[in-house]
Amino acid sequence: MNESLRQIIHLVFGLAIAVFVLAFDRELVVAALMLALFVGFILSDALSRGYVIPLISAIIANLERRDAAPGKGALFFTLGALFCLVFFDQEIAFLGLVVLSLLDSVTTLVGVRFGRTRIYNHKTLEGTAAGIAVTAAALCLFAPPAIALVTAAAAGLTELASPVDDNLVIPVAVCLVLTLLL
Repeated sequence: MNESLRQIIHLVFGLAIAVFVLAFDRELVVAALMLALFVGFILSDALSRGYVIPLISAIIANLERRDAAPGKGALFFTLGALFCLVFFDQEIAFLGLVVLSLLDSVTTLVGVRFGRTRIYNHKTLEGTAAGIAVTAAALCLFAPPAIALVTAAAAGLTELASPVDDNLVIPVAVCLVLTLLL
């Protein structure tokens, strides 16, 4: 598995899903995400039972972490997106997904390449700081700088300390913070 390629794909597809959430009618996006979850669970179950699915099996083999259920990250990303879209304003859900895409990718890419100072749960100070900085800069396009920084810091701390998959909790944490601050 190539972690850098995995994170670049996470970033690109995550931002594409965020744009999809913002660009289309809420009902259409909810239906599309529910369909994606349903199909994703079917494919994950089939793969975990040993079935070989053309193209999907190759993608999973090259991009999924060895110890993870097939497609786990994508399924959790989709579930987190769906939750945020159902419980928060569409624009807030969009920002939650942008933050998830940026923060998660940047922290891993920088942490793997430049991280030296382990701080918690195999995460590095360098990766976490870079993720927060890049995310805060991007959020400044949508929110005042102070709110952008607080939101990015909350997302970074959530990513660092979460005992569950960060694809589930980062967008929810971001949506909560933005709902309170905006």
